[in-house]
Amino acid sequence: MKLLRDRVAIITGASKGIGRVMSELFAQEGANVICAARTAALVNDTAARLTAAGAEAIAVVADAATEDGARAIVDAGVRRFGRVDTLVNNACDGGPTKAIQEYTLDDWLCTVNSCLTSTYLCSRFAVPAMIAAGRGAIVNITSMAGRRGIAYRVGYCSAKAGQIGMTYGLALELGRHNITVNAIAPGAVAGERIDRMIRGQAEIRSVEVERMRATFLERSPLRRMSTPEDISALAAFLCSDLARNISGQCIPVTAGEPAS
Repeated sequence: MKLLRDRVAIITGASKGIGRVMSELFAQEGANVICAARTAALVNDTAARLTAAGAEAIAVVADAATEDGARAIVDAGVRRFGRVDTLVNNACDGGPTKAIQEYTLDDWLCTVNSCLTSTYLCSRFAVPAMIAAGRGAIVNITSMAGRRGIAYRVGYCSAKAGQIGMTYGLALELGRHNITVNAIAPGAVAGERIDRMIRGQAEIRSVEVERMRATFLERSPLRRMSTPEDISALAAFLCSDLARNISGQCIPVTAGEPAS
């Protein structure tokens, strides 16, 4: 039996990276998927791929960090599928790699809004639909940066720490409605975002890019980064009935690197 059979799942940031891979896995596991992102061409392509593979999926072009956008995402799911019972808050602009004295207010607001405000807004609008459905699962894709920090990434670290705190608070608040709330905290995840961050760290520290990349790999006893598939598999589990008694947790996925 498929892990997410008949679930109606919103995945934000579904246009690329973890969100795209997660959308594909959720569809394979039987979920009806609302793929949400700001970039029309990319998110429409994600939904089209799922539909072509036989899944039920729609694309919603919206900014999850705005009230109108977050409301539109949830409303689209309810209109198409009759309910929403699963939400993965994955949308996040990683923001720049800069020293604090160079980090502008616009940098801060863009990063914090895209990561943290979007998590708050999508949860705010999805919870009534979950209560009506009689069940729910919220998974927030945070980062180990929110637990132990990364130099020159003040906005990203702050936003991700905020997601973890929100996870704990919402789990306590929503348990009585049969809604679980958990967070996944990846370490380095292979892909375009970590490549961009490594280049930024190498530049600001005046070291070679490959030397900077090696420092990330050296932290892992497995000598590798995690993959979008690793994160997606855990999210699917946490949204399934197998995890019905797991709530209020922040689970690291670090390729063996100690979580603290």
